[in-house]
Amino acid sequence: MSYVKSITSKPVVTVGRFTSPDTMVSQVNRGIVDFIGAARPSIADPFLPKKIEEGRIDEIRECIGCNICYTGDATGTPIRCTQNPTISEEWRRGWHPEKIAPQGSDANVLVIGGGPAGLEATRALGRRGYHVMLAEAQHTLGGRVSRESELPGLGEWARVRNYRVHEIQNLPNVDVYFDNLMDVEHVLAVEAKHIVIATGASWLADGRGLYNRAGLDELGPAEQVFTPDDIMAGHLPRGPTLIYDDDHYYMGNVIAELLRNKGIPVTLVTPVVMVSTWGDKTGEQGRVQRRMMGLGVDIVTSHALVAFNGSEAEIECAYTGNRKRVEVEAVVTVTIRAPNDSLFQELRQSMETGGDYQPDSVTRIGDCLTPTIIAGAVFSGHRYARELDTDVDPDNRMKYDRVFFDDG
Repeated sequence: MSYVKSITSKPVVTVGRFTSPDTMVSQVNRGIVDFIGAARPSIADPFLPKKIEEGRIDEIRECIGCNICYTGDATGTPIRCTQNPTISEEWRRGWHPEKIAPQGSDANVLVIGGGPAGLEATRALGRRGYHVMLAEAQHTLGGRVSRESELPGLGEWARVRNYRVHEIQNLPNVDVYFDNLMDVEHVLAVEAKHIVIATGASWLADGRGLYNRAGLDELGPAEQVFTPDDIMAGHLPRGPTLIYDDDHYYMGNVIAELLRNKGIPVTLVTPVVMVSTWGDKTGEQGRVQRRMMGLGVDIVTSHALVAFNGSEAEIECAYTGNRKRVEVEAVVTVTIRAPNDSLFQELRQSMETGGDYQPDSVTRIGDCLTPTIIAGAVFSGHRYARELDTDVDPDNRMKYDRVFFDDG
C-alpha cells in the first residue's frame, strides 16, 4: 500500500477488515494511506471516528467480522449487527446507538445469566440508571461467547463479551455475582422487582433437528456421542469421528477443524447439498468447504445420520432413502439447541401458587427464550432493557420480534 502512495498525488483510501483503531491510526500517521474505509466497523460502531478522535478507544464496539450485517442482503431482512443491536432500529424504534432513556422507575433488576443476552441487558439497564444484580453460575462472564471464542477461527467472538464486561465494570449501579447457581428460593429471596432469565440453551444429543424431527432411537453408547457443548468443555473423542451437521452454519465445520488439528479422522455428514449452507448468506460457504477439504475432512453431503451403535454409523440419502454404513468410534451431533428455561418455568409455577414475595415481572431473554444466533441474543437483551418501564408504540411491535423477546 505504501507503493501506491508513492506513485500518485491523489488521496489513497484502503479497506479490508480493519477493526483495530490503533492499526487504523497507525496507517494514517505513517503516511501509508490518507483514509481508512471501515464499512463493517462503522456498522458495529457508527461513532468510531469520533471515539478515536477523542481518545475513547475503550468505548468502541469493535467489529467481530461475523458478516451478520451481510445476511440482510441474502435474506431480504433488515440489517443486523452482533455488536450493535440498534442498527436499522434508529427510525422504527427510535434507538440511538449511544443514547438511551433514563430509568422509568426506581425498581431493581436481577439478571440471571452472563451470556450475550444477559450481558447486554445488564449493560443497557445499567446505562439507564437501574440498580442491576447480575448472577452468573460460572466464575467468568460471556456464556456461549466465551466458549465459542475458543474454537478455531472464532477468537474475535470474544469482543462481544469484552466490550460489555468493560462497560459493566464502569457502572457503579451494577453488581456482579460469580459462581452463583440460583434456584427459585434464592431468586425470590433477592426480592428484585424485575427478574430476567438469560440462562441460554444447550445442544441436543439425540440427533433431533431439521431432518430427524423426532430424534434417533439408536444413538449410543452415550459416552461415544458428543455435542458441541461437550467439545467446548474439553471432552473430545479419541478415534475416527462422524460429525452430523444439521445446523448448517459454522459450528459443524469449526469442530471438524478442531478435531483434525488433534489428528482425529473426521467424516462430516450433512443432509443438505453442501457444507455450511447458511454460511452462503455470510459469504463464507466456499471458504469453509475449501478449508474442510484442505484439512482432509471426508465430506458426505445429502445424507443424514439415522443410527450409531458404537462402531458404525448408519446414514441415509436425503433423496433416495438408500442407506450405507461408516466405520467410526464417535459421533458429534450438531443439530439444534433447547432452551435452558427450567428456572423460568419453576418461578412461574411458584408465582401461580402464591408466595411471600411476588416480583413485578419474570422474563426470558435470548437463547433461554429462543435459541438463535449471537446477534439475536444481544438484540433480545437490548430490547428488554430499552422497553422496561416504557410505553411501547404497538405499531412498532412487528410479528417477527416475538422470536427475540417474550413478555412472559
